[in-house]
Amino acid sequence: MSPRRLLFAGGLGVAATLFVALVFVPILFGASQFMFGGGVGGAAGCVDVADAGVQPAAADDAKAVPANYLALYQDAGKKYGIPWNVLAGIGKVETDHGRSKLPGVSSGENYAGAGGPMQFLAATFKEFAVDGNKDGKKDRYDPRDAIPTAAAYLKHNGAPERMKTAIFQYNHSWDYVNLVLDWAKRYVGGDFKVVQANGVNCEDNELPPNVGGLVQKIIEFALAQRGKPYVFGATGPDAWDCSSLLQAAYRQAGLDIPRTTFEQWPFGVKIAKGRELPGDLVFFNSGPGTSTNSPGHVGMVIGRGKMIVASCSTCVPAIGVKTYKRSDWVGTTRPLARPDFRKKVGELAVRQPGN
Repeated sequence: MSPRRLLFAGGLGVAATLFVALVFVPILFGASQFMFGGGVGGAAGCVDVADAGVQPAAADDAKAVPANYLALYQDAGKKYGIPWNVLAGIGKVETDHGRSKLPGVSSGENYAGAGGPMQFLAATFKEFAVDGNKDGKKDRYDPRDAIPTAAAYLKHNGAPERMKTAIFQYNHSWDYVNLVLDWAKRYVGGDFKVVQANGVNCEDNELPPNVGGLVQKIIEFALAQRGKPYVFGATGPDAWDCSSLLQAAYRQAGLDIPRTTFEQWPFGVKIAKGRELPGDLVFFNSGPGTSTNSPGHVGMVIGRGKMIVASCSTCVPAIGVKTYKRSDWVGTTRPLARPDFRKKVGELAVRQPGN
């Protein structure tokens, strides 16, 4: 099982957040729902840069957090360099700081296999588990272990420098990211900024307004991998090459494309230059043994001449947003225009613009 973490809102404290919980879906368990309330064009917008290493002071809203949980959030935040209020935001959204009575909070698992106050899958907890109370045990139902494990997992996924990406990796929904950060701001009186480094800027996340939910979902996953290393032959989740990144992005949306660039080139429907849409694949005569008829490098259009691409091991960033209008660009394909993909998308009741 992939070590990437999928979480679901457990016992939320207020009715408004319960509604948001209904749209969180298990991305890595075969579910295929694409219509989140937000999308790359809105929820993943530009963020401000701040010194996330500074632990903010608690505000009045933090008094609603159980004292033992508040202390654990603050201790873990200080140890791992994660703002404690972000950990508190996750704890609030997941299980109302362990107070939810739903299955999988104090014992057992929810329908997706998540358990404990910070809602870890067993395999993910095993990989990142921290013995926070030094009792020789690592228990995902014990907040003394679960909370520092959550901090360690966020750190692994790029926090605090890539805060939004790290929270997105915790639960693959930008609605979830925004909800966590809303609570994080409340706990410190609203004066809180998040960090998204590695050259990511406002324009990286903007999509044309007519981009449908399926393409948003595909691109959201790819954008969340920014800042990770490029390793030839890697298939994630900690490193990717150019073609495996795109295969994974399509796969988590319920669609399978081939593994290698050479196989991906003939797979989609060819699209004339100038007519490419977000989600299309752009190919380049780059790499050993490649040609204009057999391109060896691939990226994915996100709009306005930009692509998300895993470039090379020495590139900075190795995975990031770059232009695809360059001299070695040989062509564009649209996997979603294939008849079998059209049928699949239709079955999922997802509208794809331009097809």
